Amino acid sequence: MKASGIVHKYGDNVDTDVIIPARYLNSSEPAELAKSCMEDIDPDFVKRVKKGDIMVANKNFGCGSSREHAPIAIKAAGISCVIAETFARIFYRNAINIGLPIIECKEAAKAIEAGDIVEIDFDSGMIYDRTKGTEFKGQAFPPFMQKIIETGGLVNYINQKEA
Repeated sequence: MKASGIVHKYGDNVDTDVIIPARYLNSSEPAELAKSCMEDIDPDFVKRVKKGDIMVANKNFGCGSSREHAPIAIKAAGISCVIAETFARIFYRNAINIGLPIIECKEAAKAIEAGDIVEIDFDSGMIYDRTKGTEFKGQAFPPFMQKIIETGGLVNYINQKEA
């Protein structure tokens, strides 16, 4: 599995209230949530993001409330992977559960800049900044997690195993 796209970069402590503001939680439809993704921190995000783009942040991405809406909004907006120095634990689990690939890699999070073109190989955990010609070793996904992501999340994975 691979992902490739243009980077949208954010700082430390991007919380779930910024990813998808509480005023939009009256819907759980991915397309509706995507329309307001990152609105309070980056009002033009939804106008700029393209399917396959990459989100990069620093420490503690996804902190705050445990709402599953946050990774759903990011994925539905078109982001193919989030790279950060660290993730809030509940966000990490929610992201995998809904099939949004995330990778912790301190070096990549610090060096990659907004607008860079980045490619990620989920099998090896390698992150390539094609703009700068640099590469970083992130944590590879174990095969079972790759299957969860490939099938679009934990519910789809379980339903597929039962079929």
